[in-house]
Amino acid sequence: MGFFSRLFEGMKKTKKSFGEKLKYIFTGNDLDESFFEELEFVLVSSDIGAETTEYIIEELKEKAKERKIKKTDDCKQLLKEIMVDILQENPAQPLTYPCVIMVLGVNGVGKTTTIGKLAKKFTDEGKKVVLAAADTFRAAASDQLEVWANRAKVKIITNEHGSDPAAVVYDSIASAKAREADVLLIDTAGRLHNKAILMEELKKISRVVQQQWPEAEYHKMVVVDGTTGQNAVNQVDLFNQAIELTDVTITKLDGTSKGGFLLSLAKDYDVAIRYVGVGETAEDLLDFEAKDFVDAIM
Repeated sequence: MGFFSRLFEGMKKTKKSFGEKLKYIFTGNDLDESFFEELEFVLVSSDIGAETTEYIIEELKEKAKERKIKKTDDCKQLLKEIMVDILQENPAQPLTYPCVIMVLGVNGVGKTTTIGKLAKKFTDEGKKVVLAAADTFRAAASDQLEVWANRAKVKIITNEHGSDPAAVVYDSIASAKAREADVLLIDTAGRLHNKAILMEELKKISRVVQQQWPEAEYHKMVVVDGTTGQNAVNQVDLFNQAIELTDVTITKLDGTSKGGFLLSLAKDYDVAIRYVGVGETAEDLLDFEAKDFVDAIM
């Protein structure tokens, strides 16, 4: 299955929820206040936040007036343009190498699986990858990551259960540099974003990365579960306050009708949406493209 097919197939639930609702308001009638009220309801009910919805409505009114648009049908393309513009406000820039990607998030979002998929993605691109098993709290975490490391045929650095995660990262950087690796992927313990001790641990890992490999491009990427909708936005907010994120990956978008929350995420935070997961296989972890996403849900 090709890239576009995977994205369109994966976004079916959101398209059914969002796209189908739009059909009933883009009817070719006159553009009036009742249309904008109906559109506002559709946007909010599709998990686009209230503030982002208000922004979209105001932009649509202004641009429709500028272009002298009188019918609702003629507004559909304009709505798509506004949505794409929002999603492109903080685009993910191409990675430069070597790079370190610390992956974080709450329990159950698919963080370790995402790292495994990234390891395969990078190796398929000809990059040399090292994995750091810095989740030393969950006994099975290293075992799970090792399965992915074996699949991708990459080096993994582990330590004893309960050991200092920052020490694992220190050793992993030394190994990555010795091997002239292109990418170091750091798995961290799933944590509640309101646990101060665990958040301090992320800061400690960051200090180790910046001190030991300052020439590497450093990314702090949170993974969120797409099925949680606006709650995923809240997680990004709290993690961002604690550690100043650079990137976000959204998993399980194929299992949700709440994909509209990406618009709130892009509008409210200076964090790049880098990857979206729309299926179980490594090939279903896709580079995020704003226009393709909007086309897929509308």
